[in-house]
Amino acid sequence: MLQELSEQEEIRRTKLAELKKLGINPYPAEEFKVNVTAQDIKENYVGNEDNYKNVSFAGRIMSVRDMGKAAFAVLQDSTDRMQIYVRRDDICPAEDDKQLYDVVWKKLLDIGDIIGIEGYVFTTKMGEISIHVTNFKLLCKSLKPLPIVKTDAEGNSFDEVTDPEFRYRQRYVDLLINPKVKKTFEQRTTIINTIRTFLNEGGALEVDTPVLQSIPGGATARPFLTHHNALDIPLYLRIANELYLKRLIVGGFDWVYEFSRNFRNEGMDRTHNPEFTILEFYVAYRDYFWMMNTTEKLLEKIAVDLHGKTELTVGDKTINFAAPFKRVTIFDAIKEHTGVDVSKMNEAELRGVCKQLHLEIDDTMGKAKLIDTIFGEKCEGNYIQPTFITDYPVEMSPLTKKHRTEEGLVERFELMINGKEIANAYSELNDPIDQRARFEEQVELMERGDDEAMFIDYDFLRALEYGMPPTAGIGIGIDRLCMLMTNQPSIQDVLLFPTMRPEAKAELTPQEN
Repeated sequence: MLQELSEQEEIRRTKLAELKKLGINPYPAEEFKVNVTAQDIKENYVGNEDNYKNVSFAGRIMSVRDMGKAAFAVLQDSTDRMQIYVRRDDICPAEDDKQLYDVVWKKLLDIGDIIGIEGYVFTTKMGEISIHVTNFKLLCKSLKPLPIVKTDAEGNSFDEVTDPEFRYRQRYVDLLINPKVKKTFEQRTTIINTIRTFLNEGGALEVDTPVLQSIPGGATARPFLTHHNALDIPLYLRIANELYLKRLIVGGFDWVYEFSRNFRNEGMDRTHNPEFTILEFYVAYRDYFWMMNTTEKLLEKIAVDLHGKTELTVGDKTINFAAPFKRVTIFDAIKEHTGVDVSKMNEAELRGVCKQLHLEIDDTMGKAKLIDTIFGEKCEGNYIQPTFITDYPVEMSPLTKKHRTEEGLVERFELMINGKEIANAYSELNDPIDQRARFEEQVELMERGDDEAMFIDYDFLRALEYGMPPTAGIGIGIDRLCMLMTNQPSIQDVLLFPTMRPEAKAELTPQEN
């Protein structure tokens, strides 16, 4: 296949050839020792000038301002940008050899190239902290030009690359030219580290469970199917890790958690990606009330660790993550927002309500999905402040313990924030006979055509028969949580590499002779 090159790309390849002719390796293997970062210089140089008289720094060229026998340039490393000053006579002290500056620096380097420099830090007459270069080395020649984003003295950006197709598909470029994007992913890591510290300090054990599963259990969702050749069996990418974590509770662990990469073969929108991350944790001898209290504390801590406060701006709304959160039953929520009390309705009556509310339904949907549709379409979007929606009908929750006082309900809550579900939690069902009956009801739904109904996991039932202590469990959507905490409008903005359609081929087939 022949690659189609732009004029700029052709020019850069010509420069690459010229560098090689000069005996300069454009992709050297040797270590380049770096002893300082841009952030370190900017934060610590003033008052400690003597510590920066011999620095070794590396970064990508982001701009150049040529002044004949000298030049200013801006290099970007992993922490920030730093201005450098390059003078011909400093890097080429020999009177009869100015090639490194006149040819290599001025003619063969481009924006996007990565260089290593040696020199000393100083302050320019304009008051800008910079590095005076005494030597430089090409570390990587860039063959594709970067989009140019200009920033003024006040920090305002111009010609920003905003096309989501480009940004998501070429995230490596997005990270280079949009500093805010990089900050978002640094914040994502802060969120995950805060959660991990919170759980570890509470006594939880982080574990890993299978991604390839013989039965896609733990949730109602459409799985991805694959085939294992050696065993000659079908396998599924996991839709949830719940049943494996509960097996560990049976095995004697009191508190386990996992940041679980899950896969669901379903639609995509601004809050759904087929590959996503869920935090699930299970705690023995606890119930859903304890879990609500713990979840409040966790989210409050995340907000404070990330922003130093509990009130955050999300879009055009202000959301307060200070505990305690509001608690509303699902039937009360439906009654409040539709005026209809569905708590005692059968499937036929619920179908009538859905038609009355002009909701799209089909014959495969049982009582659970009908209630879920009503809540999702008419109620969910109204809960902007953190709210626990509690006490779901038993038909909606095949893995949840029956309510201790209310017939036909289970001890479950979903946490709604900014109109979306962020977490789902139960007092876990540990009655193996009841669990078997719930699974069999799911099989009936599957036979009706519900391709999201649960499979029966007989090994999990066997584990329950050995005895699982009373347990509270929760799943928190990490991607949605990151959207909230970093004020991003789309799940693609908090995923480094979101799922996308295959890119149109950018290569040309050579002509046949």
